[in-house]
Amino acid sequence: MTRVVLFGASGMIGQGVMRECLADPEVERTLSVVRTPSGLSHPKLSELVHPDSYNFAPVANAFVGYHACLFCLGVSSAGMTEAEYRHVSYDLTIAAATALVHDNPAMTFIYISGTGTDATKQTMWKRVKGATENALMAMPFKGAYMFRPGYIQQRHGIKSRTKWTRIAHSLVGWGYPLWKLLFKHAVTTTDELAHAMVIVAKHGAPGPLVEMRDIASFAVR
Repeated sequence: MTRVVLFGASGMIGQGVMRECLADPEVERTLSVVRTPSGLSHPKLSELVHPDSYNFAPVANAFVGYHACLFCLGVSSAGMTEAEYRHVSYDLTIAAATALVHDNPAMTFIYISGTGTDATKQTMWKRVKGATENALMAMPFKGAYMFRPGYIQQRHGIKSRTKWTRIAHSLVGWGYPLWKLLFKHAVTTTDELAHAMVIVAKHGAPGPLVEMRDIASFAVR
């Protein structure tokens, strides 16, 4: 049985991951880290209400006994300077990861990155995400896996909180069956991505970088 820690349960990807964790019979317990109570209730769900995502000292040892972290927090870089984006992307992620690995170095850490991520790229978000990936892979987790999804089709009533993602979905989401046929390894769904993440949380993956082709293979039920 697997116990997981979930960051970002209110986001588009996090909603799908929460749904998958609660439905998976091999996931014994899901600890959702939130800034304010969500109001959700489920026998397998508990919440850690922690307002300061940059300082986990007040909740020391909260993650002892958990096997995997599914880190789904993320924001759009639109309108941000690199310093601002790095603070809410790199700094926040590494603060959480540092607390997790301190409490439980035998943990598996899964991070939602993006297609084309690379610390050497000129594109700001790819560079920051790439630096975050590199830092996570250097930490002494049992395993650290960087998921790099592309287009994600929202399923089961899940809605993104990011305006441009909602607009993109309203414009092209209707054609998802066609996009899947034409671009098999460039698109996925919230439930396929979540299923792949839970599979890797339980069993690991061949390598630390999980690209779209890998997500599709893990998502096969």
